Amino acid sequence: MQKITLEEVSAMDGDLSEGGMQTVALNEAVSAAISASGGGDSHHHGGPNSLPNSGTQSQPANATSPIPTPRPTSLPQYPHTPGSAYTSPNSANSPAMSPIPLATPTTPGTENGAALVRSNSSKMETIKTWSISTYKCTKQLLSEKLGKSSRTVDAELEGQIEALRDTQRKYSQILRLARALSSHFFHVVQTQQQLGDAFADLAQKSPELQEEFIYNAETQRSLTKNGETLLGALNFFVSSVNTLCNKTMEDTLLTVKLYEGARIEYDAYRSDLELLSQQPRSEISSIKLEEAQRNFSGHKAHYDRLRADVAIKLKFLEENKVKVMHKQLLLFHNAVSAYFSGNQTALEATLKQFNIKLRSPNATSPSWLEQSVPETFQTIFGSLNSPTK
Repeated sequence: MQKITLEEVSAMDGDLSEGGMQTVALNEAVSAAISASGGGDSHHHGGPNSLPNSGTQSQPANATSPIPTPRPTSLPQYPHTPGSAYTSPNSANSPAMSPIPLATPTTPGTENGAALVRSNSSKMETIKTWSISTYKCTKQLLSEKLGKSSRTVDAELEGQIEALRDTQRKYSQILRLARALSSHFFHVVQTQQQLGDAFADLAQKSPELQEEFIYNAETQRSLTKNGETLLGALNFFVSSVNTLCNKTMEDTLLTVKLYEGARIEYDAYRSDLELLSQQPRSEISSIKLEEAQRNFSGHKAHYDRLRADVAIKLKFLEENKVKVMHKQLLLFHNAVSAYFSGNQTALEATLKQFNIKLRSPNATSPSWLEQSVPETFQTIFGSLNSPTK
């Protein structure tokens, strides 16, 4: 009888895995090996299929024989997919020996979540900075009103700002009165027009007074025409003063408000820096002092920049105010004097001098392109359209 070693049994265990078997009993492997060795000794009596010392015929190889119930063993069980080659757990290509990625795979959802976290953190940081700044500014304002803290004062600039506010109040008063005059005079012109129409109607119905009614009707129509011309000059004056008062001056005052807010922040952080400088030096106080110095430098640069902007805007505003009001006051004087003196020619010349165009009652309003084209471009286009000599 041929002896079977443990290595051959292990090899047989690997060969039997093709049929999908998960476990192999050790005693079946030994029995199969003994049967194979017995079939190989064909020199016994009875032929190759006969058993030694037996007179009975052995069963054919393809005959079905009862399979003993396998006993459970301690051999390990490995997963195996039917139809695929079996891989030993000790081989190099074994799943147990395959490398496992240690990095966590990134997904679009993970990236979006990280971006959302960063956005939320930035918003919280902005709210935190705003809260600290608001607290410091409120504390500075209360301290200034109670006389417990000093404030930075630029005497020259503060004087110019107060003069601007006073000028705006006075110009607002002029604007209010000019609008009232324009509104009242508009009703006067409408009344004169209706009165002229009534005189003309009575001239047709009263033959004995026809000549007198016609004279009065023509006079009222002439006054209506001149009144519309003066009304156009008044409306132009009101529009220019309104632009100067409520747009140009208001824009400068908006910069002044930003400057005043920057001044309060500058004084607040300056007070914090002075307070930290008086405390005893330590590691924590040194860190706080450096941070306060950095914040103070940033707010000081912002304050200086806005102060320079305010000074420049005040200078340009004064020049623009003189130029605009010189033109508008001259227009107002000439138009009113020509109207009440009955000089129609001088009144029309005044409107031509200041490039004021009157709209007829049935005329449509100009388009936005015509309104946005400056007078310079209108002059250029007019010269280009004029016939050459």
